[in-house]
Amino acid sequence: MADRNRTLRRKDKQEKEAGENTTEGKEGQKETENVQDNEEGPSAEPLSANDATANGENGDFQLEPMELPPFEIIAGDRIDPLAFKFQFKNVEYSSGRNKTFLCYLVDKGKAADGLLRGCLEDEHSGPHAEDAFFTQCLSDYDPSLKYAITWYMSSSPCAACAAKIAEVLNGKKNIKMSIFASRLFELEEAEIQAGLKALHKAGCKLRMMKPLDFSYTWDTFVENMDQPLNLWEDCKDNYEYYHEKLSDILQCT
Repeated sequence: MADRNRTLRRKDKQEKEAGENTTEGKEGQKETENVQDNEEGPSAEPLSANDATANGENGDFQLEPMELPPFEIIAGDRIDPLAFKFQFKNVEYSSGRNKTFLCYLVDKGKAADGLLRGCLEDEHSGPHAEDAFFTQCLSDYDPSLKYAITWYMSSSPCAACAAKIAEVLNGKKNIKMSIFASRLFELEEAEIQAGLKALHKAGCKLRMMKPLDFSYTWDTFVENMDQPLNLWEDCKDNYEYYHEKLSDILQCT
């Protein structure tokens, strides 16, 4: 009888342990399912017409293209004085000067027409002022006239613009051109140096702006309110630095 009771107790204990294991297994499975549900995120809801457009046909997120306004060259007769003092300053490191200012004089050789004068302003991310000059300011080009063109620039032309100017000068022998630049743009780059040499070879007179050239540009192209230009302290030293660099580039074969 005692043996039978011990056997029953062992059987009850085994059944109880088996029941606890089953309960723990179900609870563990339930927790696992909950974790998986949380990882998968909330159930998807029906997409509206706008959602379908934003997410695309295959459910992948897509950005609709944004149409940007066209870049425009700014043309005028006078430059803001603060812009001139910043953009034309002939510093060695031109940080933040991401525009090109081009002041031009065009003499067509006809006394009745006088001088064509103006300014162009661009940003390096768009069409350049040099290219815009030929399309906007010489749109009425007459091959029977003799043109004398002078530019005063905040920075010398890039490689692409230099090639364009050289092409114009080589193809139109009735155009004579002089460029006075405040700074040399990326003067250490080989393609820039090649462009300056091409300009020189095409007959363009390349010069760095002297202190007197800055004063002339200020008087002629800037809204100066009849105020004189106070040149920065190192203007002459910086001119001599750039003048030497340009001479080395043009003399190098």
